[in-house]
Amino acid sequence: MAIGDRVTIPGHVQYGDLLLGPGTPYRWRRITGWGDLPALDSGTTPRAGAHGAFPGQLLAQARTIGLDGLTVRAPAARIGEVVGALEDATGPVVDELPFVAWLDERGPLLAYARVVRRAVPADKGYRVGTITGGALEFEATDPRRYEITERTASTTLPTSEQGLDWNDDEGAGQGLDWPLAFGEVGSTGALSVTNAGRAETHPVIVFRGPVVRPSLINVATGDTLEYDLPLAAGDVLEVDTRAGTVTLNATASRLDRATSRSVPEQTFTLAPGTTSLAFRAAPESDPAASVVVRFRSAYW
Repeated sequence: MAIGDRVTIPGHVQYGDLLLGPGTPYRWRRITGWGDLPALDSGTTPRAGAHGAFPGQLLAQARTIGLDGLTVRAPAARIGEVVGALEDATGPVVDELPFVAWLDERGPLLAYARVVRRAVPADKGYRVGTITGGALEFEATDPRRYEITERTASTTLPTSEQGLDWNDDEGAGQGLDWPLAFGEVGSTGALSVTNAGRAETHPVIVFRGPVVRPSLINVATGDTLEYDLPLAAGDVLEVDTRAGTVTLNATASRLDRATSRSVPEQTFTLAPGTTSLAFRAAPESDPAASVVVRFRSAYW
């Protein structure tokens, strides 16, 4: 199932496969921590012998999201079944699940979270099929919120254009045929990506062979990801900059093959706005080699 596939109207919240909000047995009154700025760790230090401080880096902590005023409604004969479905969907898990909330005309946003608290009052509501005063609390270790749709951009290695053919149709002598044929357009190895949000986002970068020493360069900053290894035709090297992993053919780690030019993977981010990137490799590489950049626009 696609991420947030059940979220169709404002007021819907989907956690994993569980949908809460209008049209479901689970209603909530208030969501907390979703539009708030998460708590920040500040690297600001006081000035010695002067007023004020030296501004330091601000790093966001995990985001805590609360759904308060939770109401569960169902026929009294089925209330246990409905509460059981809620309990099954909100138990402890190892990996974070997609959490999608749609509040207003801006559309839904995505985070990855786990349930860390659940309250379902056990009172007379079980007898009448209406349980009120419940609550859910989620923790998202990545505090950013993302657009639902993943964006992609790709390119091949730079190649020269063929240019004009100065031979006539019979191949004798020199001349130009009309209309002029400039040949196939060459690749520049350049691509542009746009992060429409207001927070830096971590892309996933996929190199495909045949290529030797593939690299991707942020043209504006000079930040480079480069790996000293050959990729044969069919080989795939995936770089997850959020996780800081480099994986060959989905099985073998190649993090140790980063060159001295390469920055730490987790520092390679896409700033808000448009970023120009360049795909490069060793001269003996095949022009058919390619790179794909996948990412979601990120918001605070």
